Amino acid sequence: MRARAIIAAAVVAVAMTLTGCGASRPAATDMVATDIASEGKPLIVYFSHAGDNYLVGNVDTGNTAIVARQIAEMTGGDTFEIKTSRYDGKTKRELRGISKEESEKGELPEYEGDVDVSGYKVIFIGGPIWHGTYPRVVFTFMRRHDLNGKTIVPFATSEGSGLGRTVEDVEGAYPRAKVVGAFSIKGHKVRGDKASVEAWIRGMGY
Repeated sequence: MRARAIIAAAVVAVAMTLTGCGASRPAATDMVATDIASEGKPLIVYFSHAGDNYLVGNVDTGNTAIVARQIAEMTGGDTFEIKTSRYDGKTKRELRGISKEESEKGELPEYEGDVDVSGYKVIFIGGPIWHGTYPRVVFTFMRRHDLNGKTIVPFATSEGSGLGRTVEDVEGAYPRAKVVGAFSIKGHKVRGDKASVEAWIRGMGY
């Protein structure tokens, strides 16, 4: 009986691994990266939270912004930062409450300005992981812009959630887009681990 119980537990563990039950995507390059540099100059769209952040404290530049700028530098791409004052000056605890409520209600917070995406074939979309996926303001951007037919590269910063559900959410929003090369890195490492981002970008032909 004990042997059967051990085998059964092992089967359940394998099934959970294969289905992703109770787990997020790994904190690394998660999808096959193809040579997309030939598709022209990319657009890097991102939301980044400056101020109170896990492990790095109160910072002037958010973790995702650092990654986005490195991507732009290496690819020659343009950037569009999704900006909102909604989260300014909030502590980590306050931010958890606000982002949880937004997530539960499916809110789409407004952001400042906008960008014409029509001239880009490749678009990187990045942000921190809040409640398992991008902050809701990123979904506002995705709701406004039809990126079907384009190549989309999701990226994220977090302290243990990896990519969360970002890939699935991007694929759900744009079923006719090509989603490739998804990447995540721990937020507290972005200021010192530029090599990981560089290797990821080089792997896509840049």
